[in-house]
Amino acid sequence: MYLSVRTKFSFAFVGAAAWTAFSLWLAEPWIADLSTHIGRAAALFLVLGIAIVPGFMNAFLLLSLLLDRRPPRRPLSHYPPLSILIAAYNEAASIADTLVSIDRQHYPGELQVIVIDDGSADGTAAIVRHEKVRYPWLGLLMQKQNAGKAHALNEGLKRAQHALLLTIDADSYLHHDALTSIVERYLQDPPNTRAVAGKVLVRNSRQNWVTRCQEWDYFHGIAAVKRMQSLYQGTLVAQGAFSLFDRATLVEVGGWPEVVGEDIVMTWALLEAGHRVGHCEDACLFTHAPATVRQLARQRQRWARGMLEAFRQHPTLLLRPRLSTFFVYWNLLFPWLDVAFTLGFIPGLVLALFGYYWIVGPMTLALMPIALAMSAVMFSIERKMFGRLGLRVRRNPSGFLIYVLAYSLVLQPASVLGYIDEILNTRKSWGTK
Repeated sequence: MYLSVRTKFSFAFVGAAAWTAFSLWLAEPWIADLSTHIGRAAALFLVLGIAIVPGFMNAFLLLSLLLDRRPPRRPLSHYPPLSILIAAYNEAASIADTLVSIDRQHYPGELQVIVIDDGSADGTAAIVRHEKVRYPWLGLLMQKQNAGKAHALNEGLKRAQHALLLTIDADSYLHHDALTSIVERYLQDPPNTRAVAGKVLVRNSRQNWVTRCQEWDYFHGIAAVKRMQSLYQGTLVAQGAFSLFDRATLVEVGGWPEVVGEDIVMTWALLEAGHRVGHCEDACLFTHAPATVRQLARQRQRWARGMLEAFRQHPTLLLRPRLSTFFVYWNLLFPWLDVAFTLGFIPGLVLALFGYYWIVGPMTLALMPIALAMSAVMFSIERKMFGRLGLRVRRNPSGFLIYVLAYSLVLQPASVLGYIDEILNTRKSWGTK
């Protein structure tokens, strides 16, 4: 039975709202008890931020995934030429592998690949020069000094020859047919689509426990959110790691702004100009995730700061009457949720260890069933997609346990630091991707 996108949205919203009403009724004794210790306003701030609003989000996401029925891609009679930009800074260890993955795509159309070496000091440029002998489609653009990823991509944009432009990270590996898949999705999406985000997965997931838990984040969390946003015509981030764009539209919005979160700010510029951004869930790229807690925290600081930059530069996006605006407001809640988790849940966890269940206790467990249901549904969807691509979901139970139980203990405090960085306007740099 066909259901329109708006009907699916209505079902998901009403179902999530009903779950939220039930949760509020269930949580009233918890709020009342906590109010005796910290006051009702603070109790509402913490309980809503730790449990009720995340519960609404999980319920909405679960129902949306159950309703999602994406039409399959179809082969094209003609594949358009494609320009690929690779911004590289000290990527000597991985750039050759990235170029091999492009060559193995056997994309049916013409390719132009530009590596923009952003002042590397490790021989990245020398490797690219050597590889130019093997790959006639490869070009190298040298920057005298490190000026940042946005600057590098904009320099590449000036030299891109084709109407479709793709960006990938320099330490990534494209799964076979990824280029064909993302181009097909772009050309078969609604006509106002001007960008499509591919699926980014973790390549170094066996390196240590930090990368093991990130494998689940990319496979479950990030992928689920992008699927949901795409269903409702509103993907909010065409990540620089792997996305396809209409070159003329990029030029129209001024390319990538030279900010910390250049990809989210640029994506919101596309949305503000009235365009749609899609998602191709079966065009896969494997990338190297941060391998230390410090690198992971810096990455999430950068992502959180980029979100505030997007709100600062495109506040009128909140006033656009379309489904994607719902997710802009959704993002507006994240600072509250991250602060509530950092200042409430983490201290509450410590208190619970000593027998004081004011913040973290039996009521907190009410979040678990719907979160686990969402994980189960997403795992089933992703496993089927992996099967169609000839991929296998690797066993990673230890990573899943860390992802479920401890991942947020790093991510949400790091996000709070990112918000503080942006508010205080601290120094901006490449950071980590």
